[in-house]
Amino acid sequence: MASRTQALLLIFSILIFASFESTHGSKIAIYWGQNGNEGSLQDTCNTGNYGIVILAFLPTFGNGQTPQLNLAGHCDPSSGGCTGLSSEIAACKSQGIQVLLSIGGGAGSYSLSSTDDANQVADYLWNNFLGGQSGSRPLGDAVLDGDNRYWDDLAKALKGHGNVVLSAAPQCPFPDASLNNAIATGLFDYVWVQFYNNPPCQYGGSADNLISAWNQWTSVPANQLFLGLPASPEAAGSGFIPADVLKSQVLPSIKTSPKYGGVMLWSKQYDNGYSSSIKDSI
Repeated sequence: MASRTQALLLIFSILIFASFESTHGSKIAIYWGQNGNEGSLQDTCNTGNYGIVILAFLPTFGNGQTPQLNLAGHCDPSSGGCTGLSSEIAACKSQGIQVLLSIGGGAGSYSLSSTDDANQVADYLWNNFLGGQSGSRPLGDAVLDGDNRYWDDLAKALKGHGNVVLSAAPQCPFPDASLNNAIATGLFDYVWVQFYNNPPCQYGGSADNLISAWNQWTSVPANQLFLGLPASPEAAGSGFIPADVLKSQVLPSIKTSPKYGGVMLWSKQYDNGYSSSIKDSI
């Protein structure tokens, strides 16, 4: 279960702020929401370590299903228990931290059966998490700004609603079998590439394969690329990079790309000092 979650993570993310401005300042992005013991969203933002926090996940949508939010032990969206996150999102925003919602994930029930299905999912996301209107917004007043077929249609439909910020988390083998067509639309603001649970392109005692794969990913039409890593050896089946190795062998090479945006970590549950040890080098 854990390795599958870390292997796939997300399809898209959508930004929770209405005042997003793209910036090329490097930052750490962290996943939050899948362990009730990882602290609150506001506590996560208050660490001062992260520039982006990704709420995980909306794992059910598409193919006629009613979309469902799952934030594990933090709150129960079915009873309206997650609406209190609206104030925590506002607190994060006041610190200049971007908060995104991850849809998809490594475990769940989601698929897109047609272009029309993709359009319906986009409408739901717009009305329940973005700038539209609905009587059942799982995150309260917080206004979001933000199979391998039809993900490009979903991206186009979401962008068609207005100022929506999109990100994708492909696997590091290039190109990604599921998300290649979607990323090729050029609509994605962030692409955080998962350099773990993928031995051919992850760190394995040498950074050569990782850097080679990173250089391939710099060709995609996205504003910023993030290096996706596990926050501890326990966070993934393979691919953990010790902080000193990351700072000495990996970051100096990948930071030369103008598309470098920072590092994405899975997840807050496992981040017991890793982000603190690397943030000054990001």
